[in-house]
Amino acid sequence: MTGEIAIRVRYAETDRMGLLHHANYLVYFEQARTELLRSFGLTYKDLEDRGFLLVLTKVEAHYRRPAYYDDVLTIRTHVDRTTAVRIDHRYEVLRNGELLADGKTTLACVDRQGRPQPLPEELRQPCAAS
Repeated sequence: MTGEIAIRVRYAETDRMGLLHHANYLVYFEQARTELLRSFGLTYKDLEDRGFLLVLTKVEAHYRRPAYYDDVLTIRTHVDRTTAVRIDHRYEVLRNGELLADGKTTLACVDRQGRPQPLPEELRQPCAAS
């Protein structure tokens, strides 16, 4: 399962050196994950309303080249693996095909009390096909 979105770097997302601030890559990862989910007809809001909360348990980012204000970036998101309660994503941040950064996240499914629970079937189903 793979998705792709385009994001333009806004001025407020840069630091004094004019570079995309490192923390914003994580925001972009989240936006890309959200849109990947939406492409399968699902939203985080709907999942949360049903009592399935997806919490970030691990994040990793490698910064290779800087991104600048007004750059149009492509964020590719891949679902690498799912288990009964977990989803592992991988990301690539590109500018005109050049890899600027990559990363990984792990999300765990918990209930409203924070206890692990199985992923809803519709999240396991598309991932099994990838």
